[in-house]
Amino acid sequence: MTLYVKYDLNITCDILLREVLDRMGLEYRLQGIGEIEILGQISEGRLEELSRDLDRYGIEILNDHRIALIQRIKNAVDEMLDDEKTRTQKISVYLADRLNYSYNHLSNLFSEATYTSIENYLILRKVDHAKELISQTDLTLTEIAHRLHYSSVAHLSGQFKKTTGITPTTFQNIMKRRKMNSELAR
Repeated sequence: MTLYVKYDLNITCDILLREVLDRMGLEYRLQGIGEIEILGQISEGRLEELSRDLDRYGIEILNDHRIALIQRIKNAVDEMLDDEKTRTQKISVYLADRLNYSYNHLSNLFSEATYTSIENYLILRKVDHAKELISQTDLTLTEIAHRLHYSSVAHLSGQFKKTTGITPTTFQNIMKRRKMNSELAR
């Protein structure tokens, strides 16, 4: 039997971080996306233990502020796309408000480190969301375009094809065939 699940990575990570930090008896405050304030002192040994515990779950403690800020930008983009209320905001305003840096600074840092723009990263993530919605729901392409705040299905289709090399309709048909083959195999 195949089960299809949907999960929110932000909630999952938040719960996981709390469990690990509580188990270690550390006093902390989750500052938001990808940022934990440890209240009080933490020894080098305890920090290594925390790093090992988190590493088991694919969570890495970043020591470089620039790398950490780039990860926070990526996390904020994902958070923005996951939240219906913020999805309509301009990315520049959202990131500047959310991360307390000028958008120009964030954009330059992101481009230098990733060799792509924040806007291009946003498009890639929107296409990923479209693929999830196509494969996990019965929404029409019009509904998906609306949900992801594309101006039209044609706009979604253009970005989808440019990013993946196939149209959303082709992807939808591939997913339907996979699902049908999976059901026939049972």
